[in-house]
Amino acid sequence: MNIVLLSGGSGKRLWPLSNDTRSKQFIKIFRTDTGDYESMVQRVYRQICAVDATANVTIATSKAQVSAIHNQLGTDVGISVEPCRRDTFPAIALAAAYLHDERGVLETESVVVCPVDPYVEQDYFEALKELGRQAAQSEANLVLMGIEPTYPSAKYGYIIPESKNTVSRVSMFKEKPDEETAKDYIGRGALWNGGVFAFRLGYVLRRAHELISFKDYRDLYDKYDTLQKISFDYAVVEHEPQIEVMRFSGMWKDMGTWNTLTEAMESPSIGKAILNDMCDNVHVVNELDVPVLCMGLKDVVVSASPEGILVSDKAQSSYIKPFVDTIDQQIMFAEKSWGSFRVIDIEEGSMTIKVTLNAGHKMNYHSHERRDEIWNVIAGEGRTIIDGVEQKVSAGDVVTMKAGTPHTIIADTALQVIEVQIGQEISVADKKKLEY
Repeated sequence: MNIVLLSGGSGKRLWPLSNDTRSKQFIKIFRTDTGDYESMVQRVYRQICAVDATANVTIATSKAQVSAIHNQLGTDVGISVEPCRRDTFPAIALAAAYLHDERGVLETESVVVCPVDPYVEQDYFEALKELGRQAAQSEANLVLMGIEPTYPSAKYGYIIPESKNTVSRVSMFKEKPDEETAKDYIGRGALWNGGVFAFRLGYVLRRAHELISFKDYRDLYDKYDTLQKISFDYAVVEHEPQIEVMRFSGMWKDMGTWNTLTEAMESPSIGKAILNDMCDNVHVVNELDVPVLCMGLKDVVVSASPEGILVSDKAQSSYIKPFVDTIDQQIMFAEKSWGSFRVIDIEEGSMTIKVTLNAGHKMNYHSHERRDEIWNVIAGEGRTIIDGVEQKVSAGDVVTMKAGTPHTIIADTALQVIEVQIGQEISVADKKKLEY
């Protein structure tokens, strides 16, 4: 199975756990059989591998998410990197060119495209395999998955099939309606459009070449920022007469808001939290090392992270985005390919960060022009390379780098470092990557 997972998102609707580099799909909120927590992207990837261990998985994503993907899934998963955001048609066109030119997928093979963040069970991925098989053998150019609606939702578009067969030709598409109109659609056998579809690779490559002038994957990548922002639905689906829809009646939830996310939580709290007996339908997600106490609350979500604290009525939490848009601050937590960092303190002229490096990983060799740095190793063993000189370090060691000095650190074991940055213009832009 060739499967492309669309991993977008601006990190707004699940603030304060999400930010510009940590979208909702990377939040570890689902408990595993071992008692640990996994993210949406880890859960979906695990489920795909359980259904098809040989699946060719590619994640279409922005540059900002690559480090988090490598951190959570490793380096074996394919990544089609979007240089900038250009909506779903350019993203899918780029992923199709990547599969053909970089991964060697044949034009006759089918490809399944779906969002990276549905909350589903294994039967969903079995259905995706069947969707891919249908696309490979069907005369239709596109085969969509239609979700059997469980209520008249105004959040989704609707697909109206010609029949009630498992696979049917599509009669028409309807945009997001009001609830009364949605009831009418459902009465006519309409299905939710969950943004899941399959096609033969050659079809999308041909459509991409018809709409975009490019030679191959590298050429398309280089001119990506010049492309029109347009969705796959508007660019392709609305102009394609040969479309089928395959029904899916299993469990499917869109984890787009705090309200829907808490419905999938197995326990009322994650992290340090105390809820008294008078709390009803209250969920807490606490990433801070301080306790959160809730008393007498009803239908409330509480979330605390280095980015901020949210206390909201669950229904109102769906309207969080405009308020988060007004918040402008330093990113306080991020997962990188080598580990993660968390900002501990920001003062005028200084910033203190806790850096965690995974065993066997290292930072890029780099320098800063406008700040000094001090590393205080608090756990683990590793090596520093300062201006070309390598030195072993372990807990208790302190290393100082003046502005302009090339440096990196290598983790021989899991390594924790308190990094203090000192300077008048501390900025993420003040980093020059170097070869070593």
